[in-house]
Amino acid sequence: MRSGITDADGHDVPVAVAPGEAGPDPRVSVTLTPPAGELRWSCSPAAARELAAALVRAAEETDIASDEGSVTVPAGELRRGDVRDGDRSMTVDGVRTDGSTAHVTWRSGAGRTWNQSYDVNTAITLRRRLPGDR
Repeated sequence: MRSGITDADGHDVPVAVAPGEAGPDPRVSVTLTPPAGELRWSCSPAAARELAAALVRAAEETDIASDEGSVTVPAGELRRGDVRDGDRSMTVDGVRTDGSTAHVTWRSGAGRTWNQSYDVNTAITLRRRLPGDR
């Protein structure tokens, strides 16, 4: 997987992430290529998952900090990626409506998922709403 990030000086830094060889000590490789030279890092798959989860939490907190305020929407209008307002991070993973009932799949910041059903008109207060249709 290739992605790009920007360093503190505004330079594009190509990022490459690749699975390693299978075997007794599997590794995931990350390569950053800033203007000053290439940086390589490898870790276990478990450490890679921990890093990914930490990055997702940091991204959510950054989005939350930059929000102008919460918004309330009917449960039937929730979209994937909406984040519920509250003490714990709860993100909409999916929504299905069945007549007057909205079936919402939530995902916690720790990755746990669960389903809840609401009347489609139940007001749900969101901490963050991604723009556009999802």
